[in-house]
Amino acid sequence: MSQFYLYDDARARAFEPFALSRPVGELRAGALLIRQRWEQLLGLGCGGFLGALHLADFEEFDAPRAVADGSLPAGALVVNARCVPALGGATGAADLLACDGAVAAVRLTHAVPTARFADGTLDLEDLSDNGWERTVVHGRWLDAPWDLLRHLAAMLSEDVATLGTRLETVATPHITVLGDHPVFVEAGAHVEPLVVIDASAGPVLVSRRASVAAFTRLVGPCYIAPDAQVLGGKVTTCAIGEHSRVHGEVSTTIFLGHANKGHDGFVGHSILGRWVNLGAATVTSNLKNTYGAVQLWTPAGTVTTGLQFLGTLFGDHAKTAIGTRLTTGSVIGTGANVVASGLTPKVVPPFLWGEGSALYDPDRFVTVAERVMARRAVTLGDGGRRHLQRIFAARWTAGA
Repeated sequence: MSQFYLYDDARARAFEPFALSRPVGELRAGALLIRQRWEQLLGLGCGGFLGALHLADFEEFDAPRAVADGSLPAGALVVNARCVPALGGATGAADLLACDGAVAAVRLTHAVPTARFADGTLDLEDLSDNGWERTVVHGRWLDAPWDLLRHLAAMLSEDVATLGTRLETVATPHITVLGDHPVFVEAGAHVEPLVVIDASAGPVLVSRRASVAAFTRLVGPCYIAPDAQVLGGKVTTCAIGEHSRVHGEVSTTIFLGHANKGHDGFVGHSILGRWVNLGAATVTSNLKNTYGAVQLWTPAGTVTTGLQFLGTLFGDHAKTAIGTRLTTGSVIGTGANVVASGLTPKVVPPFLWGEGSALYDPDRFVTVAERVMARRAVTLGDGGRRHLQRIFAARWTAGA
């Protein structure tokens, strides 16, 4: 087979606030999307994803579409999207891939109806042959969305060291480099004078067409994707996705891509979904006054994450007003427009408008989304409109 398929199991489908609007394979883990990591490891293209019904109309750039009703053919490789493989390896034509003792991918011996994947309860090991030899895949499992932050520093250190050696890089004598880890500035990147890159704790990669403005301090490990803009301030241990704009103090944070934090304000140990816009002076808290483990809302209830540092998880298309203050361990749902006179609640449901319980008018939301995307030269097509309307109908509340 020339393609593989990513499978969101039941646990992956609870990765809110992101699971409402995207499959888990389209989240950024370390430097790259999970799908991109599997494409590199397998040397194959992704033929589609098997996920929740409300994602049937998901479309985004080169992302694969949801697999239609029918069956997957014999020989197809099905991959659990919660497994994040390390970069740099290759698996060849393996039939059963295991990571940390659990089945991460299996090649089908016969056609399997897609209905078997519908509710996410199917265990890939049930599709394997007991006689198959397991090929070990080095990587990590995600049990919750905040695991993307738990492993961020380690994954960035590994990813940047691997990816940087594959690039055509340029000398940058006009910037100040500290530390002994490698610094990669890809040909076509623009780094202004008076930039400091601190590679004492890990490597740094600035990709082609990315720009880093004067008076920026990049602290590794750090990855700046193509077409991203870092506009000044201190950026530490971050994965900044393509076409994102970042300014101010940012630490241990993932920008999925096409997100905007263009002003002052601290954001730490947070994840920003696509098309998020943070108003000027938006501030996240990432540490409790007790220095204890942070608790976070999930669809199954509030859980203890085991993390001492955890800021805010921002769903796609979420927006904050100027001066927004977010408490430790916050969840902001897809499409929420956050306006609060004090600290925001720890969980803001999707498509909430302002304070109180008012909902964003769905037609107006789609119109605004189209306008926002056009500013990055992205057209919202008919499929994208259907997707936004479908997830509006499937939205969750803070109690469910």
